[in-house]
Amino acid sequence: MGVGLSAMSIANVGFSREAVAGKRVGIIGLDTSHSIAFAKALNASQPDSKLNGYRVVAAYPYGSKTIESSAKRIPGYIDEVKNLGVAIVDSIEALLDQVDVVLLETNDGRLHLEQAIPVFKAGKRVFIDKPIAASLADTKAIFAAAKQHNVPTFSSSSLRYVENISDLAAGKLIGDITGVDAFAPATLEATHPDLFWYGIHGVEMLFALLGTGCKEVRRTFAEGTDIVVGTWSDGRVGVFRGIRAGKGGYGGMAYGTEGQQAIGKFGGYLPLLYRIVDFFDTGIVPVNPAETTELVAFMAAADESKRKGGVAVNVQNLLNS
Repeated sequence: MGVGLSAMSIANVGFSREAVAGKRVGIIGLDTSHSIAFAKALNASQPDSKLNGYRVVAAYPYGSKTIESSAKRIPGYIDEVKNLGVAIVDSIEALLDQVDVVLLETNDGRLHLEQAIPVFKAGKRVFIDKPIAASLADTKAIFAAAKQHNVPTFSSSSLRYVENISDLAAGKLIGDITGVDAFAPATLEATHPDLFWYGIHGVEMLFALLGTGCKEVRRTFAEGTDIVVGTWSDGRVGVFRGIRAGKGGYGGMAYGTEGQQAIGKFGGYLPLLYRIVDFFDTGIVPVNPAETTELVAFMAAADESKRKGGVAVNVQNLLNS
């Protein structure tokens, strides 16, 4: 995701600190700006205390080799993380020998299942960046493998943690949430289902506020815009607007029993990174696998609705297939 790093405390980057056993982080995939953002925060000479002493010590760069917009970043990002004291390794197996926990950052969701399995087999906790996979089938397979090897994992967009979403979801601002409108850029990538590549950020906001229980999805597609309407089993409605024409941005409106409230602005990657390191410490996932799986089914249903001319597609049928 090409959003800025201004909210992160990444000044005074250096690598004078020694890596502590149990706190050694490995990165898989240097084809996304997320890898650089996380490494700069964790390896700062004066890191945020909430990052609990974790430090990136090694990285396997690949990463997409076929999506040009991602693959072309790798040489420059290799140089950047080397300057942060990160060792570059030539395989995931070599990475796993040197680290305690893993950030699976590869931008190409098609690779996530094959890259996650050796991490699970090694018994190491792993955060899988968005999209968790490039299909619903792979998403289910990832969580099944994690369960088989008894290794917790989770996936999330940083937009799930914009400034007021947690308070809205907890009913602190406008009472119980009755509906949500969210918007985000929705750039398309031919190798992925439409919303998986970028629209997922807006869909994460919907699910962060509405939770599971989406019954059906309808999608209206135009060259510059997507409108995806999800109806939850209790009658609540979540609307995602994907932007491809004009200036993009992230935000939306939440509707509640006691009023309406704009969804806060994106504030950087630190809020997500706090959840990741807490997960590394505790093994407790901040996003339930069932919610992530349903979120992926929502996006898959949107693609099927587009193919069928905008008809409603049953999300639960996809989950059960």
